[in-house]
Amino acid sequence: MEQIRQIVGQMIQISEKETQGFLDRCFIKRFKRKEVLSHPSQVPNEIFFINQGIVRVLLTDQQGAEHTIHFALENQFIADYSCFLQRKPSMYTLQALEDTETVVLPRSAIDWGYKNLKEGDKLGRLIAEFYFVYQDNRIRNQYTRTPKERYDTITEVFADIHNRVPQHMIASYLEITPIHLSRLKKEDRAKV
Repeated sequence: MEQIRQIVGQMIQISEKETQGFLDRCFIKRFKRKEVLSHPSQVPNEIFFINQGIVRVLLTDQQGAEHTIHFALENQFIADYSCFLQRKPSMYTLQALEDTETVVLPRSAIDWGYKNLKEGDKLGRLIAEFYFVYQDNRIRNQYTRTPKERYDTITEVFADIHNRVPQHMIASYLEITPIHLSRLKKEDRAKV
């Protein structure tokens, strides 16, 4: 629990007693590669903090095709936040792409934090703001940048992504075909 302790301590002013009270309500959970953390059609009642590993957020369309919406890496929080907040069934699947260790923050821990942490509201706001800014940038990039520009900047958002995630999932995230991704990678290698 040391990683989440450090991250929360960087985000808000929090006493050791508050930290321990909050973390006592959380628990470690490990997921095998390809295991699902959160299923669509279920109301999400927990937020995950990634200690180790990588999680893919995907949406399956009506034809059954998977679309990669997001990746979450170490020291990040991940959930279907909108549905978590609204207590509505999720549309997303959260899937471990590597053996992944998480700290699970159940809804009861989140509620306790809002009521008992001096800066609990600030912590919740900062996490929500981070996710909002990420989503806003993602939408802007999809409409204002070329596929090449999106490819060139993906490692700014997700360090070492090309060594950790299958190429077809990266292509899906970039909203290009795997063939187009291969061409972009060849162009990059030719420049070197």
